[in-house]
Amino acid sequence: MSKLLITGGTGSFGKALLDKHISNSQFDEIRIFSRDEKKQDDLRKSINSSKVKFYIGDIRDISSLSKVVKNIDYIFHAAALKQVPSCEFFPLEAVKTNILGTNNVLEAAIEKDVKKVVVLSTDKAVYPVNAMGMTKGLMEKVMVANSKYLDSKKSIFCGTRFGNVMASRGSVIPLFIDQIKNKKDITITHPDMTRYMMDLNHAVDLVLFAFKHGQNGDIFVQKSPAASIMTLAKALIEIYGSKSKIKTIGIRHGEKMYETLLTKEEMSKAKDLGEYYQILPDDRDLNYDKYFSEGYNDSSNQEYNSNNTKLLDIHEMKTLLLSLPEIKEDLKN
Repeated sequence: MSKLLITGGTGSFGKALLDKHISNSQFDEIRIFSRDEKKQDDLRKSINSSKVKFYIGDIRDISSLSKVVKNIDYIFHAAALKQVPSCEFFPLEAVKTNILGTNNVLEAAIEKDVKKVVVLSTDKAVYPVNAMGMTKGLMEKVMVANSKYLDSKKSIFCGTRFGNVMASRGSVIPLFIDQIKNKKDITITHPDMTRYMMDLNHAVDLVLFAFKHGQNGDIFVQKSPAASIMTLAKALIEIYGSKSKIKTIGIRHGEKMYETLLTKEEMSKAKDLGEYYQILPDDRDLNYDKYFSEGYNDSSNQEYNSNNTKLLDIHEMKTLLLSLPEIKEDLKN
């Protein structure tokens, strides 16, 4: 029997994975681990599957992790503090969850001989300007550092890095829809600000790709289209037949004009797998002399960001939005 644990499993990713794969999953048991009993109860009622087990706990608490990780084969680590403003106001809370909590998950995985852990990261971890991105960037470093000490025949730690997941918690799309429904102005930060556009199904596909192909220290990135915030707002106005006006309020603290999924330095040593990039880990050991005597050839002069990927026009943005289950359901009501 194969058993999977999803930390933060009541969030957008966990629900999407269960919706898409629970009936034909290769896993005989899926454990959902999170702090929110209300969300767990809602998810339990919505899926109604004996295969899924629910555990209350917090990744900050190593003792609760030790219990839920027992006899687990694989872990998808999605638990995190994800909202930029929350992490800006309470950066130490972001450190406790995103960095120390992740280390707890990995330590528990090592102790219980888990075969593979896939950690979920974000484009905000790249060239971070806010506490959420900084802690997620260090989360990646913690994963890679821990992976160096593993026997790949026994355990593998790898990761994924997402762009903006549309309609997920903290996404701007639910905010814009709420403003449209309440006949308010749509408030955008800057018309030329761009963000990657990835739906939850593609996010699940990326994690499953990493689960199948990842080796120790790898981080996988899915190539995704992007759109300007103005294009997104106009597309939603057309979809909902709204007369809402678009109001520019300025860039908020901790925001960037565009997001980056791979740095220039990472592009130099990334494998292009067609639909994905595979960021290979630094293979130098603890012999620090190598850091001063050996470098690498930088053959790339361009990062991969939401300005130089494919940019969607309004029609393409509408098509993508209309494919989202949340919007399909909303338009029926």
